[in-house]
Order: sequence, then C-alpha cells, then structure tokens
Amino acid sequence: MFAADPHNVVRLILPRHAPGHQGNAYDDAALALREWQREGILVPDPGPALYVYEQALADGTVIQRGLIGALRLSPPEAGVIRPHEDVAPGPVEGRLQLMEATQANLEPIFLLHDGGNRGASARLIDETADRRPPLVDAVTGDGIRHRLWAIGDPAELDAIAADLAPRDALIADGHHRYAAYLKLQARRRAGGDGPGPWDYGLALLVDASAYPPDVGAIHRVIPGLSPVAATELAKAAFTVRRPRGGLEAAIDELASESERGPALLIAGGGELRLLTEPDPVQVDAAMPEGHSPLWRSLAASVLQELLMARLWDVGWDAVRIVHNDAAEAVALADETGGTAVILPPVATRDVYAIAAQGERVPRKSTSFGPKPRTGLVVRTFADG
Repeated sequence: MFAADPHNVVRLILPRHAPGHQGNAYDDAALALREWQREGILVPDPGPALYVYEQALADGTVIQRGLIGALRLSPPEAGVIRPHEDVAPGPVEGRLQLMEATQANLEPIFLLHDGGNRGASARLIDETADRRPPLVDAVTGDGIRHRLWAIGDPAELDAIAADLAPRDALIADGHHRYAAYLKLQARRRAGGDGPGPWDYGLALLVDASAYPPDVGAIHRVIPGLSPVAATELAKAAFTVRRPRGGLEAAIDELASESERGPALLIAGGGELRLLTEPDPVQVDAAMPEGHSPLWRSLAASVLQELLMARLWDVGWDAVRIVHNDAAEAVALADETGGTAVILPPVATRDVYAIAAQGERVPRKSTSFGPKPRTGLVVRTFADG
C-alpha cells in the first residue's frame, strides 16, 4: 500500500521514517502534507462546508450515506459523544503526536446517531446526493463506489446544525482518535490557548436508523499457547466439546450457542473446540466491580476476565487481533504456534445499551462498518 502511489494517504496516516535521518515519522507526515498542499494535490475548499459521503455497490445500491465535518468536542461524561470501547494509552499518544506534527485531522472518526424523525439533515443529505453533481466519484478495489458532495449554503448549514444539536452519537470507530482530540484540546487549554481548531475533530456522522451498521467480531490470537493446552485449562470453568463439521459450521454453531449465553470457539493446529456454559461462580469472581449484568454477560468480557486473565494468565500485550476473518485468525495461530479465539459479534443493541449507561465494552470487541474511506477529506487546522 505504501508504495502504491507517491501520494497515497497511507504516507500520512502510517508514515515510515528512514533510519539515520533527522526527525521522526510524524515530522515526515507533516512534511508530506505541506508538500502535497504546495503541489496542489490537496486543495482547500474556498469556504466552510459539510460533506455528504456515500458508499454504494456497483449496481447502485446505496450502502451508507452520512455527513463529514468538524465535530465540536464534548467530554464523555456529557453524554453527547458516547464511546463504547476502552482505549490504550500508547495508540492515543501516537495519534496525538501525529495531529500535533501535521496540525490536521487526517481521517474522520465514525459516529452513529438515531435520526428518528428524519429531519432537515436527512432531507438535505438525500437531496444533495440525488440532485447535485459530486465533487468526487471513485471506485475502490473492493468494488465500492465512493461519492462526495459539499454543502456550503449558510442556510442549509444552519438547518443541519439545528437538527443535529439536540442529538447524541455513538463512536462506532475511532475511539483512540477521539481520545487524542480531547487530549490535544486539554493540552492547548493548559498552555493558555483560547478557543481554536483544537476544539473540533473530523467525523463522519451516519443515521443508524436509515443505514443500520454491520457489526463484525474481532478475534484474538495468543501466540505460543497451544490449542491443546488452552482447551485443557478452559475445562476448569467451561463446558468444552468438539463442534460438528469444519470452521464455517463451527462458527454457525457458535452463533447458535451465543443466543443462550457467552460462548467462544478455540481453533488452531487442526483443533476446534466450543466453550459454553461458563461456571457462574467463577465468572462472578473474575469480573471487576461496577459493571452491569449485560457487560458481564458479553463473550468478550468472559474471555478477557476469566479465560485470559485467570485460566490462561495472558495479558493484552501477548494478544494479536484479527478483524472479522476467522480463517485469517486460525492461519495466524498456526503460524505462531498459538491459539485463535473466535468470538461472536456483539449485538448492536447491546453496544448502545452499554454505552448509554456509561460503560465501555472490552477493548477490541466490535468492528463497525462500513468505515469511511481514508483520504477523501482532510481537515487542516490552518483552514479551520
């Protein structure tokens, strides 16, 4: 990806620094951004705008429409922007350093809200996409068509702002970036700076009632822990049995078992084992205080607190993650002599319910999609 094009956005969001050269990777990204602006590769719009963003299939079926723009930051305790997942300090600090070096938001976070009555924002999104020529029209390698329109009329912008002002939104993707937004704002305020571009962050906002998201699972791989050893240790707290059929059939069986309670699938080295019916006494003893019954019932919570922390004695630093693709997780387990843990997706309603009561699901529990394509909109602080 990095070498695919000299102006690939990966050079900004995942910069690589040549050893022995001055500076660091973040400085390299800032230099590239300035050069692309100087060369006219990236051109600022002449005035304030929100952007209608559409993803569609080749046959024209619209997958998702939403608005990309600058989001006023709000602390989680205010209940306006609701995180649903915990973050790790390292990735937050990395994203903060990239923002400070580039003085830009290089990609939007992904937010969901309930449009409910389909107000002015929904109407203007559809009118813009259906009646106006797009600024951008591109098809990516996965066959998805991406189109982008600008809304710059002050009256339309005011109507959208009034419609969205009383609503709240769930962070579907971009928790680390949002935490970095808040950290940058706090740092600038502590340094004596007043209001400024650090009070906002780039976001894609999608009406989940109009375009329900896909929520995929995120699987774990524990290198060095053999599936046989993992299974034997799991027997101390779970019912363990061999599923019928191969991996795909086992995943179907996992989905069925998950309707009755927390269930997990161990895979790797030719082994497949379903873990069901965790011992409630051990589950209760393993769970940290202050969490709701719903949080405690998540397969990811049981995995994290009982199986990994207590039975396997495995910390997060030893875990590798794989989004959605169970076969890829199994292949990685085989490559590393380890165990893949295949999880069922968390139900969207459970994510909303947990976020609404101020809790966070365990780290890397949800994979919301479809995510916005990076590189279509960049927000530089100098341009607001």
